Amino acid sequence: MKRCVIVGGAPIGNYERILSLLSPDDFMIYCDSGLNHEKGLRRAPGLVVGDFDSHERPESSAEIIALPREKDDTDTFFAAKEAIRRGFDDFLLVGVLGGRFDHSLGNLSLLLYLDSRGKRALLADDFSEMEIVSRKPAEIPSAYPYFSLLAVDGEARDVVVEDAFYPLSGAAITPDFAYGVSNEPLPGKTARVSVGEGRLLLVRVREG
Repeated sequence: MKRCVIVGGAPIGNYERILSLLSPDDFMIYCDSGLNHEKGLRRAPGLVVGDFDSHERPESSAEIIALPREKDDTDTFFAAKEAIRRGFDDFLLVGVLGGRFDHSLGNLSLLLYLDSRGKRALLADDFSEMEIVSRKPAEIPSAYPYFSLLAVDGEARDVVVEDAFYPLSGAAITPDFAYGVSNEPLPGKTARVSVGEGRLLLVRVREG
């Protein structure tokens, strides 16, 4: 099954960085003003969704789903739900962080939503890649100079971090004490993170 790439309207400053993550057969969903990134990403939409309050409705041969402005779902949440309905299990989210802080937090919650439904999802911006660690361990190759673990869904227990400058074993990380920020893989090693109970947001940072 192809991967679904959801493109939001938040700023993208380094298109080459995002392009390095794309595959030729990705299915692209552009959400409203995410269409501003079509030229920079050099990928035609397979689907366009939005209420078109921040971008005019395009003249396009792509499929378009026009949404009402008064609705419960944001355009990006609707796009994810529609992609799940179409059978996608693997997601890349770009153009969804930066700009309005409330929209950024809402899009971070989209990672939790997709994880709750057993989907694999990666959120990427100019500097980092983010995913939820829950049922399966995650790895951080030494190509990433830093990584952080944040409790964004309540307390995470039995947290294990191996081959990192700050290792952990059987630890708990809570939302009110962010001591999992700015860890580092050991030189030449691939750090590994697992969670026994709960979920963590893993942020792999490519630049300091």
